[in-house]
Amino acid sequence: MKSNRSKNKSVSYERWGYLFILPFFVTFLIFSLIPLVDTIRYSFYEFYTSGLIEVGPNFVGLDNYKALLESDLLKYAGNTFIMWIAGFIPQIVIAMILAAWFTDHRIRIHGLQFFKVVIYLPNLIMASAFAMLFFTLFSDAGPVNQILMSMGVISHPIRFMISTVGARSLIALMNFLMWFGNTAIMLMAAIMGINPALFEAAELDGCNHAKIFRYVTLPLIRPILGYTLITSIIGGLQMFDVPQILTNGAGAPDRTTMTLIMFLNKHLASKNYGMAGALSVYLFVISAILCFIVFKMMQDEDAAAAKKAEKKAKKQRKERA
Repeated sequence: MKSNRSKNKSVSYERWGYLFILPFFVTFLIFSLIPLVDTIRYSFYEFYTSGLIEVGPNFVGLDNYKALLESDLLKYAGNTFIMWIAGFIPQIVIAMILAAWFTDHRIRIHGLQFFKVVIYLPNLIMASAFAMLFFTLFSDAGPVNQILMSMGVISHPIRFMISTVGARSLIALMNFLMWFGNTAIMLMAAIMGINPALFEAAELDGCNHAKIFRYVTLPLIRPILGYTLITSIIGGLQMFDVPQILTNGAGAPDRTTMTLIMFLNKHLASKNYGMAGALSVYLFVISAILCFIVFKMMQDEDAAAAKKAEKKAKKQRKERA
């Protein structure tokens, strides 16, 4: 009888868990989900301000999406992709080298924590401050041109902001400097999570540094690499502050540094909410497709590796039999 009474009087704490996660869902609903649904709704309407006159909202169906495809949307998407890939490739390469170097137990680096802090510091600097710094350094009369001219490397100042290659290179360089430290720290954490016995076994089998990195390190940090690639894709599509400040929102020269978010900002500044909503939906769909492709590629590689290991194990069993 006593045991039954104690069971009946037992307190369930499940509702407290729901209570603690409730603030997140309320915040997400108010500040994310409702604005997202409202943005999709506005994308089907003609809704803009012309002077003191507000036009709409008038339902126009897919007209906003068609008008964007007929505009310079694809050109701006190409600009965004070029500047992202120019910054991401050196970012992931340098981050992988640093991560492998700092986590190698055979290389005893003194002041390791200091170097970690130094490579992460650019990530803490505001993008606006970074853009203003580079604008000053690489201007026509800036320190970079002055140093090169005093050394006799060039006879006339290089006009970085006027050249398409120069402006895109500066934006890619800034994105690289701001994010390679964060990527390196994440990859270091991933490598440090690998069982050291695997590296020791590979060394005993006669593997060199390159083989250990290729056959042991890379397969085991693939989930973190996938996460890094997905977050970098999303960040690349949202590239705005650096080119906006560096070119004063003009995307100079000749709109070759105009990104998709800068294009979206122009619609918002002109209060063309219908077109801005349609462009936001395009960005959402592009992000989802690219992230799905990366996720699927990672899954396919894992499945292929598992099948390969299974075939190898069956072969060894047959040989033993």
